[in-house]
Amino acid sequence: MSDERLHTNLLGIAMQTPVLTASGTFGFGEEFADFVDLSRLGGVMVKGTTLLPRRGNDGVRITETPKGMLNCIGLENPGVEHFLKETLPRIQQYGMNVIVNISGSTAEDYGKIAGLLDVPGVAAIELNVSCPNVKEGGIVFGTDPEAASAVVRATKAHTKKPVILKLSPNVTDIVAMAKAVEAAGADAVSLINTLLGMEIDIHRFRPVLGNITGGLSGPCVKPVAVRMVWQVAQAVHIPIIGMGGIASAEDAVEFFLAGASAVAVGTANFTDPEITMKICDGLTDYLTENGFSSIEEIVGKANPGFLGFPKDVQKG
Repeated sequence: MSDERLHTNLLGIAMQTPVLTASGTFGFGEEFADFVDLSRLGGVMVKGTTLLPRRGNDGVRITETPKGMLNCIGLENPGVEHFLKETLPRIQQYGMNVIVNISGSTAEDYGKIAGLLDVPGVAAIELNVSCPNVKEGGIVFGTDPEAASAVVRATKAHTKKPVILKLSPNVTDIVAMAKAVEAAGADAVSLINTLLGMEIDIHRFRPVLGNITGGLSGPCVKPVAVRMVWQVAQAVHIPIIGMGGIASAEDAVEFFLAGASAVAVGTANFTDPEITMKICDGLTDYLTENGFSSIEEIVGKANPGFLGFPKDVQKG
């Protein structure tokens, strides 16, 4: 049963709960229909979508690590046209908010994909900027404020849908990135994407992953993610979707207290396909036990403004 205290309005999108699923960890949503009430989720950030189909990387793509995993899937997907013609009509039956995560090799690619996705049934677009910009010699969009801003501007020029920029943690200054994309017109930010990591097989004397490096996710990254959400929440005026290692209601509460208006669950879906429902139930229990009437009451409650120390405090 839906708890009205969890009802959330994010970017004009009515959500039963502030709990979403992170792209790349939940397929297109339909894969979890036997385990999860998809309409109860705030939204499903579907598998990363590109302009043309991609086969992904060769070799080992996923390896388990202590309290997490490394992946280098390589954005395998059937392409935006297939998504629009085959997948979107099929998943609309579940009554869920569909947020499409998109990737490109140029800012223009993002604009083209966004234009194609400016259709009924798509609630919002999330920009994955952890990709190399082929026009700039391979620099990763998400590590350069101007490159990320160019992606936002190109996307906004082609769609009326809310645009969420997914921030990479692989930067020196996450706040500078967040402020730049906000100034460029992003409607919200989501963070964090995966941390860059690798694992070496000590018996074969070579990297485990076929792509050598991969994205590190899971509970091991949560402290980094909470810290970055906390910092960004003090610097921008747009909503934040917090993610990175969330595996329980208590984890989710940390992100709300740090300043997130919603959270997205990722790697935990691999170990427990019902985890999002358990987190929703746990949030209801937390509100009851602590006398809160809505999630909104705890958003940012651990930031400097609430705690009474200078708002420009950024370090421990």
